[in-house]
Amino acid sequence: MKENYDIMGEGMKRPLIIITGPTASGKTATSVELALRLDTEIISADSMQVYRYMDVGTAKVTKEEMRGVVHHLIDVLDPKEDFNISIFQTLCKEAMEKIYAKGKIPMIVGGTGFYIQSILKDVEFDQQSEGDERIREELKQVAEKEGNHALWLRLFQVDEEGALAIPENNVKRVIRGLEYFMQTGEKISVHNAREAQKESPYQYRYYVIHHNRDVLYDRINRRVDVMIQDGLVEEVKRLKAMGCNENHISMKGIGYKEILAYLDGMYSLEDAIEEIKKGTRHFAKRQITWFKREESVLWRNYNDYHNDVNCLCDALEEEIRSGLCMDRG
Repeated sequence: MKENYDIMGEGMKRPLIIITGPTASGKTATSVELALRLDTEIISADSMQVYRYMDVGTAKVTKEEMRGVVHHLIDVLDPKEDFNISIFQTLCKEAMEKIYAKGKIPMIVGGTGFYIQSILKDVEFDQQSEGDERIREELKQVAEKEGNHALWLRLFQVDEEGALAIPENNVKRVIRGLEYFMQTGEKISVHNAREAQKESPYQYRYYVIHHNRDVLYDRINRRVDVMIQDGLVEEVKRLKAMGCNENHISMKGIGYKEILAYLDGMYSLEDAIEEIKKGTRHFAKRQITWFKREESVLWRNYNDYHNDVNCLCDALEEEIRSGLCMDRG
C-alpha cells in the first residue's frame, strides 16, 4: 500500500505513531491490529522484551500474536548485557530508518515513557557524563553500605526535583542523577526539563491505551497468575543456571527479582506472587503518572470502545490516516 505522504521530503517532519499505556492495558493486540491495517512495522519500547530467553515474565509478544507484523528490538540482547536509554535510542533510530526506507511509518509500542520521550524529543545525552566508572562505583558502595535511602537522600540534597521523580530503590537512576551533577555541576532535572521542552522533529500521533483502574488491576493480577501457570519459575531457574543474578539489569525487572528471591529462600512462592502483583500495580500507577505529564498525548479508554480491539482500531486508523495525511491506498 502506497501512502500519500513524502516521508523523506526536505524540511518536512517525518510521521511517527506511538502506542503506549500502562502494563496489561492491551498494547500488543491493539498495535498489531493497527500495524496490519496501516501496513507498517513495530518497534518495541520495552526495557525487558529486548532480552532473549525472557519470555514469560516480560509478557513478550509471541510469533502467533505478531500475525506476520515485523517487530524490532525484540530478543536482541543476552540477559547479562546492559541496556539503557542511550542504547535504546541508538537501536530505535536505526530501526526507524529501515522502516522509513520502505516508505512506511514506524510504530513505537511499549510502556517505557522515558524511552519514548528520548525519541519523540530527540533527547541528547551528555557524553561527558557517561564514562566515569570510579564515581559510579563509589556511589554503588554507598548504596550497599548505607542503604538505598541514604543514597537517594544525597540526590535529594542537590536536586530535590530530580530525586522526587525517581523511586529510591531505582539505584541505577539515582546514581545517574548524582553522577551527572558531580561531573557537570548541573542538576539532572534541569537537563531533563530542557530536553523535554525541545520541539519534536516528528509529526506524530501519541496514544495512551488504558482501562478503568479496577479493570486494569484485575487484568494485572490475572496476567501474573497466567505467568506462573506458563512457567515463570522455571524460566527464572534457567536464567539462574545461565549465571544471571540480582546484579544484572535484566534480573531487576518485576517478576524476575521476586522469583529469584523465592529461589534463594527469601520468599515463599505465595508471597513472591503477591509481591509481583503489588509491584506491577504500583508500576502501572507510575506509568500513568508519567503519561499524564506528557504533551499532546491522546488518551483512549478501552471501555469507550466496548472493550473491543477492532472497534478501537477503527477509530485509531481513521484518526491516524487523517492526522498524518495518509490515504487508503
